[in-house]
Amino acid sequence: MNPEKWIHLCIDMQRMFAEGTPWQVAWMPKVFDQVAEVAARFPDRTIFTRFVPPASPEELPGMWRAYYEKWPMMTTAELDRDLVDLVPDLKKLVPPAHILDKTTYSPWTGGRLHGALTRQDIGTLVVTGGETDVCVLAATLGAIDLGYKVILLKDAVCSTTDQTHDASLELLGNRFSVQVEVISTERWLSSH
Repeated sequence: MNPEKWIHLCIDMQRMFAEGTPWQVAWMPKVFDQVAEVAARFPDRTIFTRFVPPASPEELPGMWRAYYEKWPMMTTAELDRDLVDLVPDLKKLVPPAHILDKTTYSPWTGGRLHGALTRQDIGTLVVTGGETDVCVLAATLGAIDLGYKVILLKDAVCSTTDQTHDASLELLGNRFSVQVEVISTERWLSSH
């Protein structure tokens, strides 16, 4: 893992979180310009994750089944499938940007992402997207466990709840300060 080699890991900037669904993240627009700036400057170094729900709760095991029994309107049998896609301004960056579909909060489940990054000798992840206290947190903790350095752009991540967003940034910046650097997008871009 070469810490000088980095990629931009953009978490779940999808229409189903940007538009009028039960999972809408109301303040995604507040961070969108920063996310788009990083992705547009470095599309060949950007991986967009997409959280892809099952067609029905029965397709998933354990508590994921219970989760989608609570949110049946968000299964792909009921949800407009186009809403699973990236927001249009980011989708147009693919290719050269890449998409990684996932069915869990973490992009590390299954090993595809780690395998691809290992083959490229990537050692640092620049993380943006949503939600700070769910999928961004899962992605960051998984990256820490696998040995990556994480640069979390604090004004390019968003959540539904300010309190847990702020708590997540504090947790990651303080408890994991050796592995995670929490900085502004402008500060990071000024050095790249």
